[in-house]
Amino acid sequence: MPRRNRVTPFGTLEAVPDKGRYLGNRGDLHARDGSIRHDFPAGETRWITCRLSQGLLEPIVFDTPGRYTPLFFADEAVALAAGHRPCASCRRPAFLKFAAAWQRARGADETVTPRVGEIDGALADVRRDGTARRVHRRRLRDLPDGVFFTLDHAPERPLLRWRGEGRAWSHGGYGPPEAIALDQEVTVLTPEPTVAAIAAGYAPDVALA
Repeated sequence: MPRRNRVTPFGTLEAVPDKGRYLGNRGDLHARDGSIRHDFPAGETRWITCRLSQGLLEPIVFDTPGRYTPLFFADEAVALAAGHRPCASCRRPAFLKFAAAWQRARGADETVTPRVGEIDGALADVRRDGTARRVHRRRLRDLPDGVFFTLDHAPERPLLRWRGEGRAWSHGGYGPPEAIALDQEVTVLTPEPTVAAIAAGYAPDVALA
């Protein structure tokens, strides 16, 4: 039976047999019996996305309270939508590109790498609003490729903004392109600071690319 450690663009965890392209963690999510007890750990801000091979620079260990809970993402766009950022250790080149785009989006010097804690704190501030997932509204035309959103009539159905169209997401892959009016207002799942970094030049790895 699969573990409940596959991440959706909403940031929630589901138990599915599909494999992901990235590994990551958001701290220890285990109950005493080793099962995953919740999706959003209180007080944990370091949500990262690692390489699937040699991720976290240590062996992957499952169902062990006191250790990080291994999580898996279909691709990097899903990880970013869920509120994670590239690991500064095992994915150092990607982290530096993300950090430079983060700086550009704020009009800061992109040659100065911001502290990891600064990025993590900013993402933690926008991930949750009390017990609810925090989202924001934008017109589709204003979103860069690689960002997740939902439409008002189907809030449970995440779509990827990709080359001017929407692609419905599932653990097994993306659906065919769907034409959506570019002036339509949508609910954006990817955190605002991450959307800004993508718009400033960070290109997430997408399973469609």
